[in-house]
Amino acid sequence: MILLTGGAGFIGSCFLHYLNQHGFSDVLVVDHLGHGEKWKNLVGKQFLYYENKDVFRNKLLNKVYDGKISGIIHFGACSTTTEKDADYLLNNNFSYSKDIAEFAIRNEIKMIYASSAATYGNGAAGYGDAEFFHLKPLNLYGFSKQLFDLWVLERGFDKKLVGLKFFNVFGPNEYHKGEMASMIYKAHNQIRDTGKVKLFKTNHSDYPDGGQLRDFVYIKDVCNLLWTIFNDDNIHGIYNLGTGKAHSWNELANAVFNALDKPVDIEYVDMPDDISKQYQNYTCAEMTKLTNTGIKFSFDSLETSIADYVRTHLNQDWQYL
Repeated sequence: MILLTGGAGFIGSCFLHYLNQHGFSDVLVVDHLGHGEKWKNLVGKQFLYYENKDVFRNKLLNKVYDGKISGIIHFGACSTTTEKDADYLLNNNFSYSKDIAEFAIRNEIKMIYASSAATYGNGAAGYGDAEFFHLKPLNLYGFSKQLFDLWVLERGFDKKLVGLKFFNVFGPNEYHKGEMASMIYKAHNQIRDTGKVKLFKTNHSDYPDGGQLRDFVYIKDVCNLLWTIFNDDNIHGIYNLGTGKAHSWNELANAVFNALDKPVDIEYVDMPDDISKQYQNYTCAEMTKLTNTGIKFSFDSLETSIADYVRTHLNQDWQYL
């Protein structure tokens, strides 16, 4: 049985779809569904059963699942970058991850877990994934992910586990994320409702309005790579997962307009102070470390990926993967 935490979330539910496509349905999905519409991410998926995160964690600590799980995909975390409750974040993203990792090590189970590009902070130390101890995250979310990465490294567990520092992932099944959903999804909705897109003005002289740069990676490409890593027992360590190319918000907005066959109309608005203080003007994954493992991977262009997302999902009555 495969354990998939965060299995009703964005990346988790898409990878569950991918597992199903490859004949895997013996999956324990763990998540916290709450009162929103995250449950829709599980519609049409095949899995053994669903368990609430708190119930599962209690069983895990009481060794109920010892000997019953053959692989772990741990994507269960709070991904809200503006979350201010430090105790909640550290319990959910750090302590919970420690419990699962200790279970994996004790039972000699392969484990892939989600880290984040947010650990790189303002990027002053670069985006290489060889050294992590000097990184200074700009928000609590990034700090919680950094703490777990360091915990893994300090114990030498990077020789047994796989951590993936996701950059800006976008695609179907992200709809429940609200303000944390991708700008592609938000831009699509803004164009549909108003005919234009709002982007932040610059807060730094090195970047024009809408010219801030991000490494955007499509969920379908992510799942392809995850599948490769999941099936390669020789891969261990902490790696970046992005495309290795940075694109501006202006390029992103133009691609959404093109996918919708609409004229480009961008309005630049002031960046709120609380966002400006922790804003990453540039991110770009250094992918050499993963390339050096011998794994083969490739990504479609940003424009092609956005066109697929918009036309195959966002413009459809059923938008889910």
